[in-house]
Amino acid sequence: MRRDLPYALSGLALGGLLLGNAALAPDAATIRAVDVALVLAMAAALAVCRRYPVVALGVVTAAMLALHVRVHPGVSAAFPVLGAVYVTAWRGHRAAAALGSLVFLGGFLARDISVAPAGRPGQLIAERTALLLGWFVAANVAGLVARQRRAYLEQVEQRAIEAERTREEMALRRAGEERLRIARDLHDSLTHSISVIKVQAGIAVHLARKHGEEPSATLLAIQEASGAAMRELRTTLDVLRSPTDGDCVGLTRVEELAERTRAAGVPVQVTVTGQPRDLPGEVDQAGYRVVQEALTNVARHAGPATAQIHLEYAPTQLTVSVADDGQASPIRPVTPGVGLRGMRERVTGLGGTLRAAARDDGGFAVRATFPLDGPR
Repeated sequence: MRRDLPYALSGLALGGLLLGNAALAPDAATIRAVDVALVLAMAAALAVCRRYPVVALGVVTAAMLALHVRVHPGVSAAFPVLGAVYVTAWRGHRAAAALGSLVFLGGFLARDISVAPAGRPGQLIAERTALLLGWFVAANVAGLVARQRRAYLEQVEQRAIEAERTREEMALRRAGEERLRIARDLHDSLTHSISVIKVQAGIAVHLARKHGEEPSATLLAIQEASGAAMRELRTTLDVLRSPTDGDCVGLTRVEELAERTRAAGVPVQVTVTGQPRDLPGEVDQAGYRVVQEALTNVARHAGPATAQIHLEYAPTQLTVSVADDGQASPIRPVTPGVGLRGMRERVTGLGGTLRAAARDDGGFAVRATFPLDGPR
């Protein structure tokens, strides 16, 4: 209805112009109630001209011809018809616009000829008819041009949408190619080395048992860690090769991490508070990676130490913390390495917060908080 409002206001303005011109014109007849009704019908038809252009053109043409015959307001009676012709041509009804123009011009000319005084020169009638003919031709042409421009703009918009879609498809294809390249590089550079470590550790364990000796805990930890690394690397490569995420690791496997760390000689305690529940895949995997990296740092940098893993499930957030009582001290600030930066990027990328710093009573603590009830 808001889009029809300008048409309705235009109809009312033209109706006022017609009535005012008829009241002031010296050769116009007296305005009666029927004439006002014709003007109102014209205004109502113009109000719905956008939705029903052909019907509106027919009503406006008939009303203005009837008003011209009864009152003779002059060329102002052609103005509503010109507007309806323009809209009809703009909406694609060229034949109806041309027919309406011819009907009005023919009726207008016939009325002028029938009431023309005997001594009135025909040149005036011909000039006025020619002027109206030029106006109607211009209205038809303007409507066609406006329609063609509208079609052109729609075509340009469609091309822009198609170009955007094609660009997105190209970006996705390039991203897929990059994933495959990364997968190939990781496979070539890492799987061979990890496989060698796993095979050598397995051989050492086998030889020790063959000679009746019990393999050392460190050797068993190397064998287990290399096997787990191979499994995770294969999973990562599968995810890189596929456009969708695979079956990734999660917090349900934290106990496996703790067991491997214990095998490496670091005592680990796991505490879970709250009610464990299904987590979003990204949060579940990020929490696991935080625990994994924190335990790796404990084994590498803390020295003789114990570690505590605490998983806290709350209705609106998940908190993952790993603390140790190792050699870190607030006096000696820790320079963030690649592992800490990677943890921070994972956590903040999901809308969470990460705090990694030395504890006041010695040791180091990593605490990550993930929101669970809001947009990430």
